[in-house]
Amino acid sequence: MDIVENVWDSLSGSYPKLVLTAGSFDGVHLGHRRVLSMVQDSAAELGGTSGLMTFQPHPREFFAPASAPNLLTPDAKKFELIEEAGVDVLFVLPFDARVASMGRREFVSEIVRGRCQAVRMVVGHDFHFGRDALGDYHYLKRVGPQMGFDVIQAPPLYIEGERVSSTAIRESVIQGDLNKTRLFLGRPYSIVGEVIAGRGVGHELGFPTANIAPYHTAVPAQGVYAAEVKIGNQMLPAAVNIGIAPTVRQETVLIEAHLIGFTGNLRGCRIEVTFHKRLRPERRFGSRTELSSAIAEDIAAVKSHFESGRNGI
Repeated sequence: MDIVENVWDSLSGSYPKLVLTAGSFDGVHLGHRRVLSMVQDSAAELGGTSGLMTFQPHPREFFAPASAPNLLTPDAKKFELIEEAGVDVLFVLPFDARVASMGRREFVSEIVRGRCQAVRMVVGHDFHFGRDALGDYHYLKRVGPQMGFDVIQAPPLYIEGERVSSTAIRESVIQGDLNKTRLFLGRPYSIVGEVIAGRGVGHELGFPTANIAPYHTAVPAQGVYAAEVKIGNQMLPAAVNIGIAPTVRQETVLIEAHLIGFTGNLRGCRIEVTFHKRLRPERRFGSRTELSSAIAEDIAAVKSHFESGRNGI
């Protein structure tokens, strides 16, 4: 997959007969995957190129950073998932004051046609663009023929009677509902982050942990999880605790992963944690001895989960 890191730098004619979709695509969930499949099918029909244009940062982060959504995928993970979906070219549109102030016609003429030179757009049912979000499918349908492209609308995807959306998935993640999260994503949920210095309590108890600062903010509900940790190309089972560590009076939320069978220092490493099952909620113990016993039980439960072959939820 080609990545155009700034759509304003896109060279004229680089991607002939481009079929383009656009949006934040946070999570690259099953609804997104259906849109991308339509883009690829349409590009194959035209003998052209499949493309996606995404915004960086998320528009809501630009307009209201204090109330920005809890993102499901950092950019690197999102790009990886888009590439896995088979898209030919990814355009990144820096969402700044210039873009935020663009009217809908200007957005289409300068970016969709001017920079990307799309001959067809495939958009979701709720896609909006341009100043005051006045642009939508109906507007594209009206002006497309005038500007040299046509447009297809992708219908919403419903699973078990609920519309699949990034918002619905964020809510299920925060509630710790891994079943629904996986159902809508089409894969287990994961977080990507950097291993940072911890308090050393796990090491003192005999269960050293990697303390993770996630690159994004959609963190599952507090509790203990059976998970896998990816380090490079290696996947290791892990017992992951998310919470405030009440037994040791920690007040800020922590993500601590005990990697089963691993020894070494991971500080500064980028790792990915994939959640498979919520084992129990976080709870307070009467002593560190009780806490240590509970951790040993959690690790045994994680081993049992993976050894039984139930690598799903």
